[in-house]
Amino acid sequence: MTGLSLRPALPADLDAVLAFWRTAAEGTSISDDRAGVERLVARDPGALILAEVEGELAGTVIAGFDGWRCHLYRLAVDPGRRRQGIGSALLAAAEERFALLGGRRADAMVLVRNETAHHAWRAAGYGPEERWRRWVKPLTG
Repeated sequence: MTGLSLRPALPADLDAVLAFWRTAAEGTSISDDRAGVERLVARDPGALILAEVEGELAGTVIAGFDGWRCHLYRLAVDPGRRRQGIGSALLAAAEERFALLGGRRADAMVLVRNETAHHAWRAAGYGPEERWRRWVKPLTG
C-alpha cells in the first residue's frame, strides 16, 4: 500500500490509540485505558506498533515478548481501510520483531465471536489451539 508507514507508538500517541480502538477494535479489556497502555509503552517501547497512511492512524498491533513467548494483541485496522494490506504489514512487522528477539512461536488473542478476525488470522497462517483455554483473574479490586 502506498503511503503506509509503520512505527512504534510514543507516549504522545496513546490518546489517539485508545480512541482508535473504540472504533476499530472488537471488545475491551481491563488494561485498555491510558494507565495500562502507558505501562506497556514504558516497559517495552517497541511492543505497540502503529500503521499510518499519510500520517493518519490506520492500524495497530501489540507484539509483546516476555522472553519466553510471543503474544499478539489489538490487531486492529480502520474499518474503512480493511483489505488493503495494513493488517498483513502489521503482522509481518510483529513477526520480524519476535524473530529479532529470539521468539519461536506467536500466539494471538482473538475473540470467539469475531468471525471476521478468524478469517484474517487464518489467512495469515494462524490457527486456533482448541486444547487450551485462557483462564483469567482481574488483579484489581
